[in-house]
Amino acid sequence: METTVVGDCLFLIGMGDCNSFDCSGGRDYGDVSESYESEEESATFMDLTDELLHVVFSFLDNSDLCRAAMVCRQWRAASAHEDLWRCLNFENRDVSVEQFEDMCRRFPKAIEVNMYGVPATPLLIKAASSLRNLKTLTLGGEKLGETFFHPLAKFKLLKSLIVNDATLGNGRQEILINHDSLRILEVTKCRVTRIGIRCPQLHTLSLKQSDVAWAVLNCPLLRLLDISSCNMLSNTSIRSAVTSCLLLESLDMSNCSNVVEETLREIAITCRNLCVLDASYCPDISLSSVRQLPKLTVLKVHGCERITSASMAAISHSSMLEVLELGNCSFLTSVSLDLPRLRSIRLADCRKLSDLNLQCTMLSSIMVSHSQSIRRINIASNSLEKLALQGQENLTTLALRCQCLQLVDLTGCVSLANSICEVLSDGGGCPMLKSLILDNCETLTALQFRSTSLVSLSLIGCRSVTALELNCPSLQQVNLDGCDNLQRASFCPVGLRSINVGILPKLNVLTIEAPLMVMLEMKGCGVLAEASINCPLLTCLDASFCSQLKGDCLSSTAASCPLIESLLLGSCPSAGPSGLYFLRSLLHLTMLDLSYSFFMNLQPVFESCLLLKVLKLQACKNPLYSSLEPLYKEDALPALRELDLSYGTPFQSTIEDLLACCTHLTHVSLNGCLNMHDINWGSSGSQLSTLPGVYDSSALSSQENMHHPLDQPNHLLQTLNCVGCPNLSKVFIPPAASFFHLSSLNLSLSAKLKDVDIACFNLCFLNLSNCRSLEILKLQCPRLTSLLLQSCNIGETAVEAAIKHCSKLETLDVRYCPKICSVSVRRLRTACPSLKRIFSSMPRFLC
Repeated sequence: METTVVGDCLFLIGMGDCNSFDCSGGRDYGDVSESYESEEESATFMDLTDELLHVVFSFLDNSDLCRAAMVCRQWRAASAHEDLWRCLNFENRDVSVEQFEDMCRRFPKAIEVNMYGVPATPLLIKAASSLRNLKTLTLGGEKLGETFFHPLAKFKLLKSLIVNDATLGNGRQEILINHDSLRILEVTKCRVTRIGIRCPQLHTLSLKQSDVAWAVLNCPLLRLLDISSCNMLSNTSIRSAVTSCLLLESLDMSNCSNVVEETLREIAITCRNLCVLDASYCPDISLSSVRQLPKLTVLKVHGCERITSASMAAISHSSMLEVLELGNCSFLTSVSLDLPRLRSIRLADCRKLSDLNLQCTMLSSIMVSHSQSIRRINIASNSLEKLALQGQENLTTLALRCQCLQLVDLTGCVSLANSICEVLSDGGGCPMLKSLILDNCETLTALQFRSTSLVSLSLIGCRSVTALELNCPSLQQVNLDGCDNLQRASFCPVGLRSINVGILPKLNVLTIEAPLMVMLEMKGCGVLAEASINCPLLTCLDASFCSQLKGDCLSSTAASCPLIESLLLGSCPSAGPSGLYFLRSLLHLTMLDLSYSFFMNLQPVFESCLLLKVLKLQACKNPLYSSLEPLYKEDALPALRELDLSYGTPFQSTIEDLLACCTHLTHVSLNGCLNMHDINWGSSGSQLSTLPGVYDSSALSSQENMHHPLDQPNHLLQTLNCVGCPNLSKVFIPPAASFFHLSSLNLSLSAKLKDVDIACFNLCFLNLSNCRSLEILKLQCPRLTSLLLQSCNIGETAVEAAIKHCSKLETLDVRYCPKICSVSVRRLRTACPSLKRIFSSMPRFLC
């Protein structure tokens, strides 16, 4: 049901002979009332008083009232109360004169009627004589005769008349609108040659976009006149009409191309109360007469080619001016204004404008767009908080005296000089500046900011900057993306809590003094040779791939940042004669990464880093691995939980001793280790075989023991990664090895691995993908849920036998296994009923 459902309501409220009129297409409701009565007999409704219903229904529109009327007889009666139908909306409805008369008679208190698009509107106007309280009338969408407006005099209380998109008379006759109480008159998009308006109380008149050639106004109290886009109005008619309104305060004559400067001068002399003037796209005016409008507060001028710098001199006499809009003024070269009340200025498409000088203490909004010739801007204001001058490619000089300015956006101002730093630093006129954006200002080379208020700085895409010095103790955010040529950077002091300078490939000198910084990333600063870091609260330092970083730098950093917990020195060369002794200052270190480095002695780590939990030694030289003996012989680093020896050359015996004696390790990575030939934790020669066990093989496979609590295990190892070990051939983990916490084992890409025999009670994940030599697979892992055998040559019989003892296996991956066919997949499902997912390279319908 639409919002203008007057026809439906005629029936629902019991309006007599309405013939069940339906605005939506004439639907007959039939014996709806009878169905309501039968519903009332069988249902219980909330008993609300008529007064309460009246209050609730007063918040409903027409369509909601019609819906409410269909609930019960009480609601139907309440929804028909005349106080609820003050607005009758017949817009675009096919309403007969009889129906309209009936509605007017039933709702005589209606104060608003919308008859736009209703046929036979003149006849309906005569039928509306009973609407003595009518205040607002909307018409249009058809032809209205020359005598149409005469009956309107009967509506003594009419205040607002809106006529839209109509032909008045035959289009050539003079139409007279005469009403003693009318306050608002809108005749928009109408076709009429001559119009006369005699309304002594009228204060708002709009003839917008109407094809009218002559207008005679007798409206002594008119305050607002809109004749915009009335292209047929002659200059003489405009002068006569406007100058007859001595009290006029707002005039919109935009797109009236016939207006000349002399007419504007007479308007200025006559209409001394004019406050708002829109003279956009009046090409023959120059605004030289504006100086005679002492009360002007809003001036909008777009597309006036005769406006020049001399026009600005005239505007400067408008001391009350608050809003100024200038657009597409092709010959305007400079704007210089000293207006004490100016709050907003807009300059758009002024293509020759080169100088902007605004000495306006109340100025709070500036918008400059598509004015590419601006070279100099001078602004003084005590109210401006945000200044955005994006894309001013020729801007070279910027002077600011703005005590409240907090944000400056100069994105794309590619001609700015380094002197902009003085303007935006302390003493430069912006004492409260918090956010500065200089993105893509590619002519800046050396920046030096000293600001106690600056919080955020963005230099994205400033590719020519080679030196940066920030003395900004409140600075919390800095963005240096794209500053590829930055070589020297100083942050002393700053309020940053974190920073990433690793994105600066040419940075070679770095100085940081940040009392609040907790994280510093220098990863990738390959040419960084000098670094002075004074961050007493720093907890994380990533200096990976800083190949030029020297030992004295690390020593001084450790001394000034004693709270470091995470230190990454991957791919750093030797730290000098002192080696790793700088770690003695880092008593809180919990994570240390020395991967791809050349440190020869780990003794300082064992002596100083008693809280170390993670140690990464990927691809280090063999002498470093030889110094691991304190780990498994002297119980060094008792808090260590993760050890990574991937891609290194530790001996088989070293690996075995580490796994046997370092029972506190939870994560061990041995990926790509060349010297590891087997994982045999059950042989007589292994230290693991001497450790006491808890389960035998039969106990592991027993469902009865699966849920019983385990004794305290000897090893805490949870994850073991041996990916890509080229010489690994056998893996044997019996229950006696006591690895009861082992839950994840990754042996993928071990090309020579043939024999896997594992009995682990808590193992959940086993990856043997791409172990192409795998022939023997024995599993006693009652909690195994995922088994990956992708691209293995193992036979279906071995797989079937292995998974029989894995009662909780859910995922099995046998893709690209040449010895496993579709029949094998069915057998595997039978062998292990718990399987939910089998990934196979066979067509799904075969699986």
